[in-house]
Amino acid sequence: MANLSRNKENEAFDMERFIEEIRDNAKKKGVYLNAIRALLLFMKDFSMDFEGIGSDQFVKQIDDLSETFVTEKKLKTVESIFERRKKTIPAFIRGQKEYLNTREREIWDIIGLQRTAISTLGTENQTYNRKVHGQSKQIEAITILDDIKTMKKNIKKEVMSIQAIVRKKEEQDRQQMEALAKQISSLNVELKKVKTKAMTDGLTKAYNREAFDSYIRKIVDQNSIKSSPFSLLMLDIDDFKKINDGYGHQIGDRVLVALVKKCAEFIRDEDFLARYGGEEFIIVLPGASLRNALKKAQRLRKTIAETHYTTDKEKGGKGLSITVSIGASSFRKNDSVSTVIDRSDQALYQAKRTGKNRVASEKDIKSEPSRLTEGEALQI
Repeated sequence: MANLSRNKENEAFDMERFIEEIRDNAKKKGVYLNAIRALLLFMKDFSMDFEGIGSDQFVKQIDDLSETFVTEKKLKTVESIFERRKKTIPAFIRGQKEYLNTREREIWDIIGLQRTAISTLGTENQTYNRKVHGQSKQIEAITILDDIKTMKKNIKKEVMSIQAIVRKKEEQDRQQMEALAKQISSLNVELKKVKTKAMTDGLTKAYNREAFDSYIRKIVDQNSIKSSPFSLLMLDIDDFKKINDGYGHQIGDRVLVALVKKCAEFIRDEDFLARYGGEEFIIVLPGASLRNALKKAQRLRKTIAETHYTTDKEKGGKGLSITVSIGASSFRKNDSVSTVIDRSDQALYQAKRTGKNRVASEKDIKSEPSRLTEGEALQI
């Protein structure tokens, strides 16, 4: 009996140790996963966006690899993908080094040409100024002779003429430098405009899908190094097809523009509003908890439902009302881009499925959120 009791105690002790080892391994897995994602992020940041070396493709491969470590469950699948991807990393690094070495040689050649040109130009200007000033000095020296007053008078005129030429050249040089500075400033402004246009939805002036994809990837990557919580709100206009069919696509477009303006009233400077596709929009709320995000979503949903829009055809009439359904999610540790977006998308579907004009949370995906109410006139 004593031996049986000791065996049971040993079994219980072994089981506790086994469970403790499982917990320890789970913690190690989380640490290793965060370390891998951070290293992949550093590797991606190391890549330079040069045309012709496949930087975009390399960054996408690193993103896919990072996503694989987070979402894949089968070890063989992860191992297979990693084996394929790891061969591309040294190849890209070698290609980038070769590109940089080639560009460095080209830049030094250009710098050499510029040095020669500047040196020649500077020498020419210095020679020109020296000759002109030297000549004026010599002429001024001649004018000291009192017995040739007429010559003195004429030479003084020449001196003044030469000095005027020098001053004129100096003024021309100054004007050219100012014109060049203005041109550079104008080019910088145009460049900023082009960049902004490339990131902006042409109709609503919210950020476009490409800008959102870049932004969400950046803040998810940041979380693999330092905790930077954020929440997502995914909005969709209810029955938007009926608006297009009943009022026409022009009115439909104006509804989209009006919706963005209304959303802009509710977000902070640091928040990110983008057109996700069609009548669907997404708002990123940096630093916001899921609870605060839901509060903001409910206020926004209620305000939109209570707003009446008038069209040119209906001045003085009842006008047009719209509602939106909103799904909310919040970033979790070890989330990937797709997982955090997917939860807000599922929450949006839940809001649609349970009656529209609702806000649903990622926590409510399997439960039914409560519906709130609706009646301010706004010209669109």
